Amino acid sequence: MNSTLIRLSALILIFTLSGCASMQSSSDAKRSRRISEANLQLGIAFMRRGDLDTAMDKLKKAVKEDPDSASANGAIAVLYDRIGETQLADKHFKKALRLSPDDPQTHNNYGEYLCRKGEYTRAVEQFNDAANEPLYPGIAAALTNAGVCAAKIPDPKQAEGYFRKALDHDPNFPYALLQMANLMLTNGNYLAARAYIQRFDDVSAPTAESLWLGVRIENKLGDKNASGNYALQLKNKFPATKQAESLREWENDQHLQQ
Repeated sequence: MNSTLIRLSALILIFTLSGCASMQSSSDAKRSRRISEANLQLGIAFMRRGDLDTAMDKLKKAVKEDPDSASANGAIAVLYDRIGETQLADKHFKKALRLSPDDPQTHNNYGEYLCRKGEYTRAVEQFNDAANEPLYPGIAAALTNAGVCAAKIPDPKQAEGYFRKALDHDPNFPYALLQMANLMLTNGNYLAARAYIQRFDDVSAPTAESLWLGVRIENKLGDKNASGNYALQLKNKFPATKQAESLREWENDQHLQQ
């Protein structure tokens, strides 16, 4: 065999071995992604059940198997936020957004995190980023979240604008109806407040917050029967809530003023 053939054979061997290594690497990467995705789904399921320890174990495995998974980083960020590990939450939220900068759910989740931290302006920006994705099913929620956060700045006009945008997108979105009822009550526009709480009642089961709003709105409008009905529901359905406690304190004040 001449030297040319020897060199050619050597090159063929090198490329063959290189190809095998590449195929093996690709196979390993796919396996890691599958393991990561399986642990991600389990982690989310356990988080929803409230088993946060098991959820954390699964989500750490998901991130370890695929550190560049935007979904795994976004999910573990939510969990770190829930348990109060704010620095780790922030780190993973930012990494998730670097990996998938247009993901609306991560923008919305990061906005909620920032709003709870008191970083209201940054939070509103994140909610806007989420709402600007036309295929995102949570547009109304993101816009309402932006309004809630804007109200904390405080910027009530901006807040109202976001609530109205949310209702333009989904006229029956309960959370936006509730926020508008609250805003109208605060502004002294009691008839509008009643209209929004009635619309809420038409599309959603009552909550402690909606019933407490109803008590105060109807009281301002002088309808004692309607106010009392809301109060009775609040006491019976949600007796251990902060709204029920506020109702009891309010009723005591009412009695003292008589």
